Amino acid sequence: MDAYKKRIIDLLTNDGRALTVDEISDALDIKTVEDFKSLLRNLNALEDELKIYRTNKNKYMIFNNSNLQLGVLIGNKKGFGFVDIEGDEDVYIAPNNMNQAIHGDRVVVEITSKKNQPRLEGRIVRIVSREFKQMVGEYYTYNNKGYIDLDDDKVKIKIEVKPEYTLGAVDGHKVLVKICEKKGNNFYLGEIVKILGHKNDPGVDILSIAAKYGIEDTFPEDVIDYLDKIPETVSEEDMHGRVDLRNEMIFTIDGDDTKDIDDAISIKKLDNGNYELGVHIADVSYYVTENSPLDKDAYLRGTSVYLADRVIPMLPHKLSNGICSLNPNVDRLSISCVMEIDKDGKTLSADIFESVIRSKKQMTYKNVNSILEDNVVPDGYEEYVETLKEMKELADILRKYKVKRGYIDFDIDESKIIVNEKGEAIDIKLRTRGVGEKLIEDFMIAANEAVATHIYFMELPFVYRVHGTPNEEKIQKFTQFINQLGYKLPAKIKEITPITMQKILESLSDKKEFHILSSLLLRSMQKAIYSTDNIGHFGLASRCYTHFTSPIRRYPDTTVHRLLRTYLFKGDITKATIEHWETKLVMLTEHTSEREQAAVKCEREVDDMKKAEYMEKHIGEEFTGVISSILSFGMFVQLPNLIEGLLRLDDLKDDHYIYDENALLLKGLKHGRVYRLGDEIKVVVEAANKYAHTIDFMLPIEKNNKQNNKVKETKESIEILDF
Repeated sequence: MDAYKKRIIDLLTNDGRALTVDEISDALDIKTVEDFKSLLRNLNALEDELKIYRTNKNKYMIFNNSNLQLGVLIGNKKGFGFVDIEGDEDVYIAPNNMNQAIHGDRVVVEITSKKNQPRLEGRIVRIVSREFKQMVGEYYTYNNKGYIDLDDDKVKIKIEVKPEYTLGAVDGHKVLVKICEKKGNNFYLGEIVKILGHKNDPGVDILSIAAKYGIEDTFPEDVIDYLDKIPETVSEEDMHGRVDLRNEMIFTIDGDDTKDIDDAISIKKLDNGNYELGVHIADVSYYVTENSPLDKDAYLRGTSVYLADRVIPMLPHKLSNGICSLNPNVDRLSISCVMEIDKDGKTLSADIFESVIRSKKQMTYKNVNSILEDNVVPDGYEEYVETLKEMKELADILRKYKVKRGYIDFDIDESKIIVNEKGEAIDIKLRTRGVGEKLIEDFMIAANEAVATHIYFMELPFVYRVHGTPNEEKIQKFTQFINQLGYKLPAKIKEITPITMQKILESLSDKKEFHILSSLLLRSMQKAIYSTDNIGHFGLASRCYTHFTSPIRRYPDTTVHRLLRTYLFKGDITKATIEHWETKLVMLTEHTSEREQAAVKCEREVDDMKKAEYMEKHIGEEFTGVISSILSFGMFVQLPNLIEGLLRLDDLKDDHYIYDENALLLKGLKHGRVYRLGDEIKVVVEAANKYAHTIDFMLPIEKNNKQNNKVKETKESIEILDF
């Protein structure tokens, strides 16, 4: 900031009031017309930079006044919205306070609610930016003109597409549209950039959601052409200088349908009683060289995305399922992290090196769990039983050590969507997480910590996976919520540490609402992100953590491998190299964090759509669930397979129910019936809508009196931290 701007900022900061231009001019002792013009230019510049704010009365004040906040508007199809302010509570915006802002706008919001009000309310005073991304919708014609009916009904705009920009789309085509020109108030001209397919074609429903989040299902021509340079097999030249581990007992453990296998494991019991754990990761960066077409495209994608019955990979299948996948009985290049771990679970040393491996077997979680949980040995696993038991022994030690230092296990369930050959959801089941899954998680965490710690103490630029301390206010609100339910925490929270969170979860573990409460507590925590600044990982209670173990599906992991090759294997820690990565990693970590969140939101939205699609076939059927949340307009009921639907207050016809906001319950005035969080309840599916992603329930006694054609809002699903 130049000296002139700093003088203005200092004046407004020290004065504390909103000042007119004349008052600022007098205070700064402006004498000439030229100086006055310069003042105006600097005021305008500071306003554009959101350093200061100009009120409706043309007075200037410091922007970070407590009543002004910067955020992103999340619209609602009913006309209201919320401004998402990073690191703070969302601000409710009534329809008459939207000030022509629409969903996705970056806005300045003025807080209008009083301090003692239960929720923040405000009005939008300025639209900072309206950066339309490409949007998805259905093409239709009306009066010989083409229009787009956007999938996102929170975006209230009209888009016309002229004939020369339709790409030949016909009524019913789902398309990707780009905004080109504003023609009026919320009226735009657009251009179709891609036809996704007809809305009734199998898979187009999922591709439409993926396109909404900028997730490409095809690879550009330069990437396809570059694949000709990628070999099918590992050559002797490729293996030169690598540690040969092909004769070691190394194998993989993954899901039944996994095709992109990027981690393998090995174990030895040492003479001193310690364990030698080997984690061997596919050497993706050997093939995906920096700034190649493959690398540039992988960077843009950031991550593979797993959507119901398909994977939209970060890398083409020739790599992800081929030369980079650690398939059994073939030579594969890898980067190995071999650790010595003592009987207490502490990593005493770690050796990180380039290697070549030949996986002895592609194991599945199902079969490994059969051995370790049920002592039943599937065919072909006989020679691996003792090794697997030794691995479980070490995994138990590692988990015990993690828990001791504060590792937080929220034990959050996930659902698995089963689809038929047409891509239609035919079943929703709980995704099981057995001993095998936890064993791999424990080993991967150990390797990630070892790699991060090694580079951290070299004081070199790096990609860390960080998870900040939860917001104290949010934790306090959660504890108040627990108190309202009638539960007391073991002690007053003085300092928020992983151990503190552990104790909270432990005190709630025997409550009937435990899974609901643990999910709510998880929502009060920050998101894990990528960063060049190592602040540790709160959820893992880890002082130093990275993502090293999944380079096929995560670009940060590929980058970590590239850094290991640069710093350790090539020994290049020159000033130029350090400056290169210091500059590059700041943008890289920010971008990959954003792409990860886009993938999470996309996966969540596809799950919601498929759950609604599944329930469309079960309208009128009765289910038993638990009340997962209670709001002023009704309650959400969650079924055992994690499908969640809304039971509206208006649909409770047996009594007049009132909402007790403090106790978070619904109580009937006449009969005294009470609905509380965690209560088991029978419901009938009243309506479901795949396209609106909504499911509506009613009570069984009312099923003959209700219509089943309503489309209503659904609660946002809970995000799970990816460790």
